[in-house]
Amino acid sequence: MSHTALQARYGDEAPALNLPDLAVLDAMLNHRSVRHFLRDPLPANTVETLVAAAQSAPTSSNLQTWSVIAVESQGRREALANLVGPQRHLAVAPLVLVWLADLSRIERLGKAQGRHPVGLNYLDTFLMGVIDAALAAQNAVVAAEAMGLGTVYVGGMRNQPEEVAKVLGTPSNVFPVFGLVVGQPDPARPAQIKPRLPQSAVLHREQYQLPVDTQAEIGNYNSHLRAFMRAQGMKEMDWSTQVVERLLTPEALTGRHRLYEALRNAGFSYRDIEAQS
Repeated sequence: MSHTALQARYGDEAPALNLPDLAVLDAMLNHRSVRHFLRDPLPANTVETLVAAAQSAPTSSNLQTWSVIAVESQGRREALANLVGPQRHLAVAPLVLVWLADLSRIERLGKAQGRHPVGLNYLDTFLMGVIDAALAAQNAVVAAEAMGLGTVYVGGMRNQPEEVAKVLGTPSNVFPVFGLVVGQPDPARPAQIKPRLPQSAVLHREQYQLPVDTQAEIGNYNSHLRAFMRAQGMKEMDWSTQVVERLLTPEALTGRHRLYEALRNAGFSYRDIEAQS
C-alpha cells in the first residue's frame, strides 16, 4: 500500500525505500485533500477525539498559544463558506475546525496576576501561536484519517479575517490562521493522491544545496502534475508557472496582502516591527 502511494506521490521519481509495515505510515502516505463530502453526521465524540490528538502535539515552552473553534451549525458554516471562496464543501461537511493563534489566554492570566507579559508584543510569539496551531491541526488530520474521515485545510480564512472573526466571535489577540473541513468523503467523487516535488527538491543534507538550474531542481514534476490534473478534469498548467503567478502581485494573494493590517485590527502589535519602521 505504501509503495503504491509513493508511486502516486512521486511518479517515476519515487524513491526506492524499504518501508516498514505500519498502519500510521500507510495513512500518512495515502493522504489526500477531500473536497466532496456526504452530509452524514460524524460519530459521537469526534470533535473531542480530534482535539485530544491535537493537544498531544508539541507546543513551544508548553505555552499552548492556540485554540480551535468547532463550527457545526449550518448557518455559520455557510457564512464561512462564502467568506473564504466561496468554497461550498464547508457548507456540506458537518464540521469545520478553525485553528487560532491565541495569545488572549496568556494575556488574561497576566491581568489576573496584575502583570503584563511584554513578550506577547513580539512577532516571535505570534509566530509561535501559528506554528503551534499548525502542529496541533496536523495531529487532528492524522487522527481523522485514521477514523476513516476526510479533511481539507482552508487557508482562505485569512482572506477576510476581520469578517471571519465576527462570525466566530473571537476576542482581541486571537487570529484565525486556517480552517479544517472534516466529514465523510463522498464515495461517488473520490479524491486522489496529489503529486509532490521530488525529494531532491526539498531534501538538503548538512547545508542548503543550490540547484544547477530550475529544471534540474524540479525534475519531471510539471509533467507529473499535468497528468494528475488531466485525470481529475482540471485545467492543466505547469506547476512552475502556477506558483509564480499565485504570488505575482498583491492582488493574487486574495486579500492576504493586508495581513499586517488585519493583525493590528485583531489587537496584535509588534514592537520589533514598529522599531524598524
